[in-house]
Amino acid sequence: MTIPFYQVDAFTDERFKGNPAAICVLDKWPTRSCLQAIAAENNLSETAFICAQSAGYAIRWFTPTTEVDLCGHATLAAAYVVFNHLNPQLSRVDFNSRSGLLTVYKDESGWLTMNFPSRPAQVCAPPPALIAGLGHSPDLTLVADDYLAVFEDEATIRALQPDFELLKQLDKRGVIVTARGTDCDVVSRFFAPNYGINEDPVTGSAHCTLTPYWCEQLHTNDLVAKQISARTGSIRCELRDNRVWLSGQAVLVIEGVLHYG
Repeated sequence: MTIPFYQVDAFTDERFKGNPAAICVLDKWPTRSCLQAIAAENNLSETAFICAQSAGYAIRWFTPTTEVDLCGHATLAAAYVVFNHLNPQLSRVDFNSRSGLLTVYKDESGWLTMNFPSRPAQVCAPPPALIAGLGHSPDLTLVADDYLAVFEDEATIRALQPDFELLKQLDKRGVIVTARGTDCDVVSRFFAPNYGINEDPVTGSAHCTLTPYWCEQLHTNDLVAKQISARTGSIRCELRDNRVWLSGQAVLVIEGVLHYG
């Protein structure tokens, strides 16, 4: 059995930058264990599986070890595949997911904009494993689906060398670390060792929490954000109607056929 396969670098216009996602185009759903095995074989932070419906596509996302409820970069990559390879006449695509309806728009310049849920965080006491795992005490700690650790400056974010075994003790999906940027509004990094991803290169879903936090702090509804992993990537963020609109670019790296079963 075979399925069309694409590997796309998301939140970048340069190959081998941004965050790579595998996109598998299905005509019917195999078993969950099969989907997980394919994601483990791909060994990327996310594999997205899409299957056409009467309106739009169903989408599911898997890390090498588990299925997740929301993934930004793989949704952006899936939209890129739809717009450039499956249905080039479209300028909008709807994805039905475990996090509800996610709509992606393409503009004339090729930028893609995703309408995602807003996930504001609440201030909390930093868990001991968070401080020990990061090796630094944040200036402020908040929590939503992830812990959000706010630091004074970009240099601190770049210098962090987490102990991922300690971060595995935390009870949330992962840890977002963030600060004001030097050549953008906001910088961040994202660690999710409990999901088989020590450091994710560029994390769209983390910006569902970063955007409402920084928009409130900076008294704006628009941000330019960079995730300063080794691969780096850029995201334009907008808070609108209690939703987070995330814009980025993408580029195809691999196209082929995946054999399974």
